[in-house]
Amino acid sequence: MKLSTLTQKGQATIPLEVRKKLDLHPGDKIGFEVTDGEVVIRKICAFDYEYHQALSGTLSEWSSKEDDEAYDDL
Repeated sequence: MKLSTLTQKGQATIPLEVRKKLDLHPGDKIGFEVTDGEVVIRKICAFDYEYHQALSGTLSEWSSKEDDEAYDDL
């Protein structure tokens, strides 16, 4: 387990080994998920909206009434 100290401003340094494993660099976004008293830290990748908009037009084979019914409970 790696340790860090919380500052008065609520900041902590992410240990180097963790930064390397997550490929974190200055300016990267990270997310925190709290479950049952534990925290998971994840690197948040940038979302390329224009790319995903262009891609969505190619996924028409998944947009039928049958697909909606088959996956409705997921």
